Amino acid sequence: MNLPAEKISSASTAQALAASRQWLKPVVHVLLRCGVTWREFSELAKTTFVEVATSQFGKRGRPTNVSRTAMLTGLARRDVRKQREVLQAAPEAPTGYVTKAALVLSAWHLDPDFLDASGSPKALPLEGDGASFASLVRRCGGGDIGTSALQRELRSVGAIGELADGRLVPLMRNYMLQVMDEQLIRMWGSVLADVAMTYVHNLTRAARTPARFERAALNDGVARSALPEFRKFLDAEGQAFLERVDAWLTAHEVKAGEGTEGAERIRLGVGVYHIQD
Repeated sequence: MNLPAEKISSASTAQALAASRQWLKPVVHVLLRCGVTWREFSELAKTTFVEVATSQFGKRGRPTNVSRTAMLTGLARRDVRKQREVLQAAPEAPTGYVTKAALVLSAWHLDPDFLDASGSPKALPLEGDGASFASLVRRCGGGDIGTSALQRELRSVGAIGELADGRLVPLMRNYMLQVMDEQLIRMWGSVLADVAMTYVHNLTRAARTPARFERAALNDGVARSALPEFRKFLDAEGQAFLERVDAWLTAHEVKAGEGTEGAERIRLGVGVYHIQD
Protein backbone atom coordinates (compact mmCIF):
# COMPACT_ATOMS: atom_id res chain seq x y z
CA MET A 1 0.00 0.00 0.00
CA ASN A 2 1.37 3.41 -0.96
CA LEU A 3 1.00 6.00 1.79
CA PRO A 4 0.51 9.69 1.03
CA ALA A 5 3.85 11.50 1.02
CA GLU A 6 3.00 13.55 4.15
CA LYS A 7 2.48 10.35 6.17
CA ILE A 8 5.79 8.74 5.28
CA SER A 9 8.47 9.17 7.94
CA SER A 10 11.97 10.06 6.77
CA ALA A 11 14.54 7.35 7.50
CA SER A 12 17.26 8.29 9.96
CA THR A 13 20.98 7.85 9.36
CA ALA A 14 21.02 5.05 11.95
CA GLN A 15 18.20 3.24 10.15
CA ALA A 16 19.95 3.58 6.79
CA LEU A 17 23.16 2.16 8.27
CA ALA A 18 21.27 -0.72 9.92
CA ALA A 19 19.66 -1.59 6.60
CA SER A 20 23.03 -1.32 4.84
CA ARG A 21 24.51 -3.83 7.25
CA GLN A 22 21.97 -6.38 6.02
CA TRP A 23 23.06 -6.24 2.39
CA LEU A 24 26.72 -5.73 3.30
CA LYS A 25 26.96 -9.12 5.02
CA PRO A 26 26.57 -11.24 1.84
CA VAL A 27 28.71 -8.74 -0.09
CA VAL A 28 31.55 -8.98 2.44
CA HIS A 29 31.20 -12.78 2.46
CA VAL A 30 32.03 -12.90 -1.26
CA LEU A 31 34.76 -10.24 -0.98
CA LEU A 32 36.52 -12.22 1.75
CA ARG A 33 36.36 -15.40 -0.32
CA CYS A 34 37.94 -13.49 -3.21
CA GLY A 35 40.80 -12.20 -1.02
CA VAL A 36 39.58 -8.59 -0.81
CA THR A 37 40.57 -6.82 2.42
CA TRP A 38 38.70 -4.11 4.30
CA ARG A 39 41.33 -1.59 3.22
CA GLU A 40 40.69 -2.28 -0.46
CA PHE A 41 36.94 -2.11 0.10
CA SER A 42 37.38 1.12 2.07
CA GLU A 43 39.27 2.70 -0.83
CA LEU A 44 36.62 1.50 -3.26
CA ALA A 45 33.87 2.94 -1.06
CA LYS A 46 35.68 6.28 -0.81
CA THR A 47 36.08 6.50 -4.57
CA THR A 48 32.47 5.49 -5.17
CA PHE A 49 31.14 8.04 -2.67
CA VAL A 50 32.94 10.77 -4.62
CA GLU A 51 31.79 9.34 -7.97
CA VAL A 52 28.11 9.24 -7.00
CA ALA A 53 28.14 12.57 -5.16
CA THR A 54 29.81 14.20 -8.17
CA SER A 55 27.62 12.74 -10.89
CA GLN A 56 24.20 12.52 -9.23
CA PHE A 57 23.96 15.36 -6.74
CA GLY A 58 24.82 18.31 -8.93
CA LYS A 59 22.48 21.20 -9.68
CA ARG A 60 20.90 22.02 -13.03
CA GLY A 61 22.42 18.93 -14.62
CA ARG A 62 26.01 19.88 -13.85
CA PRO A 63 28.55 17.82 -11.86
CA THR A 64 28.77 18.59 -8.16
CA ASN A 65 31.65 20.92 -7.31
CA VAL A 66 34.45 19.91 -4.95
CA SER A 67 33.15 21.82 -1.93
CA ARG A 68 29.65 20.35 -2.14
CA THR A 69 31.06 16.85 -2.77
CA ALA A 70 33.24 17.23 0.33
CA MET A 71 30.22 18.33 2.37
CA LEU A 72 28.07 15.40 1.16
CA THR A 73 30.73 12.70 1.63
CA GLY A 74 32.47 13.99 4.74
CA LEU A 75 35.84 13.91 2.95
CA ALA A 76 38.34 16.75 2.92
CA ARG A 77 38.44 18.69 -0.35
CA ARG A 78 41.96 17.45 -1.07
CA ASP A 79 40.69 13.87 -0.74
CA VAL A 80 37.81 14.61 -3.10
CA ARG A 81 40.29 15.95 -5.68
CA LYS A 82 42.49 12.87 -5.21
CA GLN A 83 39.54 10.50 -5.72
CA ARG A 84 38.46 12.41 -8.82
CA GLU A 85 41.96 11.92 -10.21
CA VAL A 86 41.63 8.19 -9.48
CA LEU A 87 38.33 8.08 -11.35
CA GLN A 88 39.76 9.94 -14.35
CA ALA A 89 42.94 7.88 -14.52
CA ALA A 90 41.46 4.39 -14.71
CA PRO A 91 38.05 2.70 -14.71
CA GLU A 92 39.15 -0.36 -12.78
CA ALA A 93 38.75 -0.78 -9.03
CA PRO A 94 41.44 0.94 -6.94
CA THR A 95 44.46 -1.00 -5.85
CA GLY A 96 45.56 -0.62 -2.28
CA TYR A 97 46.48 -2.73 0.67
CA VAL A 98 46.82 -6.44 -0.10
CA THR A 99 46.85 -9.38 2.25
CA LYS A 100 50.12 -10.80 3.54
CA ALA A 101 49.29 -14.05 1.77
CA ALA A 102 49.00 -12.23 -1.55
CA LEU A 103 52.25 -10.33 -0.92
CA VAL A 104 54.09 -13.56 -0.12
CA LEU A 105 52.94 -15.27 -3.31
CA SER A 106 53.78 -12.21 -5.39
CA ALA A 107 57.28 -11.85 -3.88
CA TRP A 108 57.89 -15.57 -4.32
CA HIS A 109 57.40 -15.09 -8.08
CA LEU A 110 59.21 -11.75 -8.41
CA ASP A 111 61.93 -11.29 -5.77
CA PRO A 112 65.33 -12.41 -7.22
CA ASP A 113 66.38 -13.78 -3.80
CA PHE A 114 63.61 -16.37 -4.05
CA LEU A 115 63.99 -17.30 -7.72
CA ASP A 116 66.19 -20.03 -9.22
CA ALA A 117 68.56 -19.63 -12.20
CA SER A 118 65.67 -19.99 -14.67
CA GLY A 119 63.65 -17.26 -12.97
CA SER A 120 61.13 -19.65 -11.42
CA PRO A 121 60.18 -19.61 -7.71
CA LYS A 122 62.52 -21.68 -5.55
CA ALA A 123 61.37 -24.56 -3.40
CA LEU A 124 61.83 -23.21 0.13
CA PRO A 125 62.33 -24.86 3.51
CA LEU A 126 59.97 -23.58 6.17
CA GLU A 127 62.82 -22.22 8.32
CA GLY A 128 66.57 -21.86 7.98
CA ASP A 129 69.37 -19.56 6.90
CA GLY A 130 69.18 -17.89 3.50
CA ALA A 131 66.09 -18.22 1.36
CA SER A 132 63.30 -19.85 3.38
CA PHE A 133 59.57 -19.46 3.69
CA ALA A 134 60.05 -17.70 7.03
CA SER A 135 62.49 -15.19 5.51
CA LEU A 136 60.08 -14.63 2.62
CA VAL A 137 57.30 -13.82 5.09
CA ARG A 138 59.58 -11.42 6.95
CA ARG A 139 60.56 -9.79 3.65
CA CYS A 140 56.86 -9.07 3.06
CA GLY A 141 56.39 -7.44 6.45
CA GLY A 142 54.67 -10.43 7.97
CA GLY A 143 56.16 -10.11 11.41
CA ASP A 144 52.70 -9.80 12.93
CA ILE A 145 51.58 -13.11 11.40
CA GLY A 146 53.00 -16.49 12.43
CA THR A 147 54.92 -18.26 9.66
CA SER A 148 53.23 -21.58 10.41
CA ALA A 149 49.77 -20.00 10.43
CA LEU A 150 50.36 -18.35 7.06
CA GLN A 151 51.75 -21.57 5.63
CA ARG A 152 48.68 -23.50 6.78
CA GLU A 153 46.36 -20.89 5.30
CA LEU A 154 48.09 -21.00 1.91
CA ARG A 155 48.06 -24.79 1.92
CA SER A 156 44.37 -24.92 2.83
CA VAL A 157 43.42 -22.99 -0.34
CA GLY A 158 45.83 -24.93 -2.55
CA ALA A 159 48.18 -21.99 -3.08
CA ILE A 160 51.31 -23.89 -2.00
CA GLY A 161 52.36 -27.52 -1.88
CA GLU A 162 55.02 -29.58 -0.12
CA LEU A 163 57.70 -31.72 -1.74
CA ALA A 164 58.85 -35.08 -0.41
CA ASP A 165 61.82 -33.42 1.32
CA GLY A 166 59.53 -30.97 3.14
CA ARG A 167 60.30 -27.91 1.04
CA LEU A 168 57.40 -25.69 0.01
CA VAL A 169 56.53 -24.69 -3.56
CA PRO A 170 53.96 -22.17 -4.83
CA LEU A 171 51.07 -23.59 -6.85
CA MET A 172 49.30 -20.28 -7.47
CA ARG A 173 50.43 -16.79 -8.33
CA ASN A 174 47.45 -15.04 -6.72
CA TYR A 175 45.85 -15.66 -3.33
CA MET A 176 42.13 -16.32 -3.18
CA LEU A 177 40.27 -17.97 -0.33
CA GLN A 178 38.08 -19.73 -2.86
CA VAL A 179 38.36 -19.72 -6.61
CA MET A 180 35.13 -18.21 -7.93
CA ASP A 181 34.00 -18.34 -11.53
CA GLU A 182 34.76 -15.03 -13.26
CA GLN A 183 31.43 -14.92 -15.07
CA LEU A 184 29.49 -15.63 -11.86
CA ILE A 185 31.29 -12.76 -10.10
CA ARG A 186 30.30 -10.43 -12.94
CA MET A 187 26.70 -11.63 -12.73
CA TRP A 188 26.78 -11.19 -8.94
CA GLY A 189 27.73 -7.55 -9.35
CA SER A 190 25.17 -6.97 -12.10
CA VAL A 191 22.26 -8.61 -10.23
CA LEU A 192 22.96 -6.75 -6.98
CA ALA A 193 23.20 -3.49 -8.93
CA ASP A 194 19.88 -4.15 -10.69
CA VAL A 195 18.05 -4.91 -7.43
CA ALA A 196 19.64 -1.89 -5.75
CA MET A 197 18.69 0.46 -8.61
CA THR A 198 15.06 -0.72 -8.41
CA TYR A 199 15.03 0.24 -4.73
CA VAL A 200 16.83 3.54 -5.41
CA HIS A 201 14.11 4.40 -7.93
CA ASN A 202 11.29 3.48 -5.55
CA LEU A 203 12.88 5.31 -2.61
CA THR A 204 13.63 8.53 -4.50
CA ARG A 205 10.89 8.75 -7.17
CA ALA A 206 8.56 11.71 -7.41
CA ALA A 207 4.97 11.19 -6.30
CA ARG A 208 3.66 10.94 -9.88
CA THR A 209 6.45 8.66 -11.14
CA PRO A 210 5.36 5.00 -11.29
CA ALA A 211 7.11 2.63 -8.89
CA ARG A 212 9.09 -0.26 -10.34
CA PHE A 213 7.70 -3.73 -9.65
CA GLU A 214 9.31 -5.40 -6.64
CA ARG A 215 7.60 -8.22 -4.79
CA ALA A 216 8.57 -11.28 -2.78
CA ALA A 217 6.73 -14.40 -1.68
CA LEU A 218 8.02 -15.48 1.74
CA ASN A 219 6.98 -17.71 4.61
CA ASP A 220 8.96 -18.14 7.84
CA GLY A 221 7.36 -21.45 8.80
CA VAL A 222 8.14 -23.81 5.91
CA ALA A 223 9.32 -27.32 6.79
CA ARG A 224 12.97 -27.89 5.86
CA SER A 225 11.94 -31.23 4.35
CA ALA A 226 10.01 -29.31 1.67
CA LEU A 227 13.19 -27.69 0.29
CA PRO A 228 13.86 -30.24 -2.52
CA GLU A 229 10.25 -29.96 -3.68
CA PHE A 230 10.47 -26.16 -3.57
CA ARG A 231 13.59 -26.21 -5.75
CA LYS A 232 11.79 -28.28 -8.37
CA PHE A 233 8.72 -26.04 -8.16
CA LEU A 234 10.79 -22.86 -8.52
CA ASP A 235 12.85 -24.27 -11.39
CA ALA A 236 9.70 -25.15 -13.32
CA GLU A 237 7.49 -22.17 -12.50
CA GLY A 238 10.28 -19.60 -12.48
CA GLN A 239 11.64 -20.81 -15.81
CA ALA A 240 8.16 -20.82 -17.36
CA PHE A 241 7.56 -17.25 -16.15
CA LEU A 242 10.91 -16.02 -17.45
CA GLU A 243 10.29 -17.65 -20.83
CA ARG A 244 7.00 -15.72 -21.11
CA VAL A 245 8.80 -12.50 -20.14
CA ASP A 246 11.52 -13.23 -22.68
CA ALA A 247 8.91 -13.73 -25.40
CA TRP A 248 7.24 -10.42 -24.47
CA LEU A 249 10.57 -8.55 -24.51
CA THR A 250 11.49 -10.05 -27.86
CA ALA A 251 8.15 -8.99 -29.31
CA HIS A 252 8.86 -5.39 -28.22
CA GLU A 253 12.51 -5.35 -29.22
CA VAL A 254 13.67 -2.57 -31.55
CA LYS A 255 14.97 -4.40 -34.58
CA ALA A 256 17.32 -2.94 -37.15
CA GLY A 257 16.05 -2.30 -40.66
CA GLU A 258 12.40 -1.81 -39.71
CA GLY A 259 12.24 1.96 -39.88
CA THR A 260 13.04 2.30 -36.17
CA GLU A 261 16.62 3.64 -36.43
CA GLY A 262 15.79 6.64 -34.26
CA ALA A 263 13.85 4.68 -31.64
CA GLU A 264 15.16 4.99 -28.11
CA ARG A 265 16.35 1.70 -26.62
CA ILE A 266 16.38 0.84 -22.93
CA ARG A 267 17.54 -2.19 -20.95
CA LEU A 268 14.41 -3.83 -19.57
CA GLY A 269 13.67 -7.08 -17.79
CA VAL A 270 12.90 -8.86 -14.53
CA GLY A 271 14.79 -11.21 -12.23
CA VAL A 272 13.57 -14.20 -10.22
CA TYR A 273 15.74 -15.58 -7.43
CA HIS A 274 15.56 -18.21 -4.69
CA ILE A 275 15.38 -16.76 -1.16
CA GLN A 276 16.51 -18.87 1.78
CA ASP A 277 18.07 -18.10 5.18
